[in-house]
Amino acid sequence: MKRGILASLLLIVVLVADQWLKIWVKLNMQMGQHFNIFGEGQDWGQIYFTENPGMAFGLELGGEYGKLLLTSFRLVAVSIMSVYLYQIIKKKKGRTLISSVSFILAGALGNILDSVFYGAFFTESPIHGGLAEVTAYGEGYAPLLYGRVVDMFYFPLLEGDYPAWIPFVGGKHFLFFQPIFNLADASISLGVFLIIFCYQDFMETVGNLPKEEEKAVKEEAIASVEEQEEPTISEEKEEPKPSVEEQIGLEIDLEEEDDD
Repeated sequence: MKRGILASLLLIVVLVADQWLKIWVKLNMQMGQHFNIFGEGQDWGQIYFTENPGMAFGLELGGEYGKLLLTSFRLVAVSIMSVYLYQIIKKKKGRTLISSVSFILAGALGNILDSVFYGAFFTESPIHGGLAEVTAYGEGYAPLLYGRVVDMFYFPLLEGDYPAWIPFVGGKHFLFFQPIFNLADASISLGVFLIIFCYQDFMETVGNLPKEEEKAVKEEAIASVEEQEEPTISEEKEEPKPSVEEQIGLEIDLEEEDDD
């Protein structure tokens, strides 16, 4: 698959899936409402509707200016990543690197859409019941750039108390994994994971063609040289022409035979 097509598919699939899920949760669930993904009694995997004004996994920058700063930073970061993705596609870098950057860019774009537009086009999701609605521009719960990011995935895989003998946290309650996140957050994490754990492949692709393509180019060049060196069929069948001396000698022999 061509690199540009691969990047485009990843961006489209992640963005569409992320926004579809967020809008469905926003319009069909009350704030704080949750249900088990894998059925009754499987509390370790839940859809849990919450919103946050900040970064991935529920992290946030406080205050009105903190929110504006974060959204502005996201816009700049996405612009830089878009240019970088275009450059590595144009330079034919490895597909692992292109996939990694595509996942990160798609996740960043997904959360930016929430921050920029959701406040302007959705009503508030009340804490004490009620559903949000789509509304006309300017009648939402916040102006442009001040929307909140919709989160819904919650995986409390392990819960218990730390042993009393552990310093500082002994006897305290713990819950793993506590942050609530969305598909865009997961896409960003996957992109970072690919870069970290495919580090060797990543380094091999920087400044070089992938090994498969490099091998194909070499084979094509060798085949081209061999074709130029091989004689054509007409050249193989063509007999060498006699020299001038040989032709003169042949004529003399023929004349002597006629005299006899």
